[in-house]
Amino acid sequence: MKEVEEPIFDVVLIGGGIMSATLGIFLKELNPNCSIEIYERLSAVALESSNAWNNAGTGHSALCELNYTPEKEDGSIDISKAIKIIESFEVSKQFWAYLCKQKHISNPRNFIHSIPHMSLVWGEDNINFLKKRFEALNACHLFEGMEYSDNNKQLKQWIPLVMAKRDPTQKLAATHIAIGTDVNFGTLTEMLLKHVDEDCPNVNVHLQHEVRDIVKQADGTWLVKVKDEVTGERKSVKAKFVFIGAGGGALHLLEKSKIEEAKGFAGFPVSGQWLICKNKKVIQKHNAKVYGKAAIGAPPMSVPHLDTRVIDGDKALLFGPFAGFSTKFLKEGSFLDLPLSIAPHNILSLVGVGLHNISLTKYLIEQVSMSMEERMDALREFVPDAKTEDWVLANAGQRVQVIKRDADEGGVLEFGTEIVASKDGSIAALLGASPGASTAVSIMLDVLSKCYPKEMKSAVWQNKLKQMIPSYGKRLSEDKQLTKQIRNWSHQLLSLTD
Repeated sequence: MKEVEEPIFDVVLIGGGIMSATLGIFLKELNPNCSIEIYERLSAVALESSNAWNNAGTGHSALCELNYTPEKEDGSIDISKAIKIIESFEVSKQFWAYLCKQKHISNPRNFIHSIPHMSLVWGEDNINFLKKRFEALNACHLFEGMEYSDNNKQLKQWIPLVMAKRDPTQKLAATHIAIGTDVNFGTLTEMLLKHVDEDCPNVNVHLQHEVRDIVKQADGTWLVKVKDEVTGERKSVKAKFVFIGAGGGALHLLEKSKIEEAKGFAGFPVSGQWLICKNKKVIQKHNAKVYGKAAIGAPPMSVPHLDTRVIDGDKALLFGPFAGFSTKFLKEGSFLDLPLSIAPHNILSLVGVGLHNISLTKYLIEQVSMSMEERMDALREFVPDAKTEDWVLANAGQRVQVIKRDADEGGVLEFGTEIVASKDGSIAALLGASPGASTAVSIMLDVLSKCYPKEMKSAVWQNKLKQMIPSYGKRLSEDKQLTKQIRNWSHQLLSLTD
């Protein structure tokens, strides 16, 4: 079928998830006249990693995630990553609050709710770790309001379901903080993209359109080749700037761009599964996000947690995730995704990671081979009287961990997110997973800084950014009074206050 070249656009965003949605809103707020085309390969937006059933939805703010506060060799607790993450989540809340204030998105209770965040451990070593973690975090005002207890009476008040029928001689400890949230990133994504598609001029969201190739042109633009999956029509559009926010599909498209900065990157797919409670009486007994400690060799997204969620207006209870392995890079992807991603430029990175991550391989093999009862036994460490008939196993989302070239080890496995941008800033891709969606606003600010450096320094953009994010340019960790003001403002607009 003959390809028809389309007019040139300012921006093409690939992927209909939280990242593209966030970047699209930023660009329209900062430059209302820019033209944007958004392409999503599936029949609706937010069906992959942004979907509520495919991610933790915690509102990752390091309030309960123990892997963000590692213990150093001298026994002290490093809270630097936790501070960075909670600052980033505060930025996200400010941006969402601004959008609510401007009526760009409606009722915030459709996507965000107050849910206490807790860490729970047992065993003397883990209890000592948690107490040191609490003391370290308690010294920072960003974590103000966090409580620690190893008293069973208090724990029963916080988590009655977890404490019911538990051995009274078992020693446990937990931290509890009331300012935690649950975020439905699927609903939020839908709201953001509905706004840009319906209310913003020169923006079009195309569903069931798959980007097949990206080719740099002599004039500096990018030729984006797209297939309409419904009609079979193929077309090409030109763009001054391309953002690849396609989740697990980003690596494949990044390789097609052939930019120098993409060399050496590879991906390692990790799938997940949840135990989902189907007994409403059990669901109502629990109201918290309770995170435990990860098993040795487990990737960060596999930290076990008993998770109260609010999805489509209904309260839900999930436990997991259990890690699995699939060669797919997307839940709705192809089993050829992993083998087709291997190329001469990243083969050494993959080999290096394989040689230095034996514990991860062992962990994945153990997880994949677990029976339903073995999964229930893992749940019973959190809910001692959990009944198999009350729970069902369901597939969660697919994640692709970033593998980077490393001079010493050949390749290293990264457990965060990575922005890969061309030197001229005309194309950028986002690779990686957790904490992902929760810090999408900060990540997209980094994309803007890399790809629009001149505009980001302009007075017009600076003033607008400070309207959208009142703390922009400041560190909340260094200003207790500002933190209090910002939280009061954003929580009120997001209906997170009583």
